[in-house]
Amino acid sequence: MSIQDQRRKRELLKLLEKLGVKNVSAVNFSLLDLALTHKSISLTRNYEHLEFVGDAVIRLVSAEVLLETYPHLPVGEFAAIRSIIVSDRFLAEIAEEYSFNLYLLSSPSVRNDRLGKMSRLADAFEAVLGALYESTKNMILIRSWLDPILQQKAAEVHADPARENYKDALQEWSQGKYKLLPTYKVKQNETFNDENGRFTAEVWLKEELLGVGKGDTKKASQQAAAQQAYNSIILKYERKTPV
Repeated sequence: MSIQDQRRKRELLKLLEKLGVKNVSAVNFSLLDLALTHKSISLTRNYEHLEFVGDAVIRLVSAEVLLETYPHLPVGEFAAIRSIIVSDRFLAEIAEEYSFNLYLLSSPSVRNDRLGKMSRLADAFEAVLGALYESTKNMILIRSWLDPILQQKAAEVHADPARENYKDALQEWSQGKYKLLPTYKVKQNETFNDENGRFTAEVWLKEELLGVGKGDTKKASQQAAAQQAYNSIILKYERKTPV
């Protein structure tokens, strides 16, 4: 299905060309236009539903890429790596590399919102994947260009499976192993400096203290605690435990 605005269609064709999408005649341009329409433009006609589909697409493609590239990795490391290559941070990086902001329709206030930029770009990227999937009901418009991107990301992360995302990696592991989420206890330090930070966090699982971390923000201290737990317990456990 096409769209009436030929100028908009030419813009979308440029994006598809940048991505390296083949067989553009199979693309539903009406859906692609929708995938790049923020809810600040329309509360009813925006990318939210396609984003929901795209979230499933990126997780499935990532799982397949990891299985094909690293067939002998433990499942725990699969989960840790995937949690990073499907994270908003990485998806936003990809979207920014391909200048998604040039094609995303949004209100001036949203465009000027720097704090929400990462989430906005990641959502738009997932929505585009959703639009391409819904165009054909398969991955034919996606995997030829997305696979190399994910393979490169996975290779970088494989050198350090947690790679600045220790909290998510720990959560993936604990859910897979125990069907439980780790809990964090954070307190503000009475005195702090560059060495100990403003906050101290503890991470617990099944009444066991797994790690302690410090940071200038609550989030940073939680990440530091998760890093200690992940490095000292999780990686060691996964490497010794057969799957």
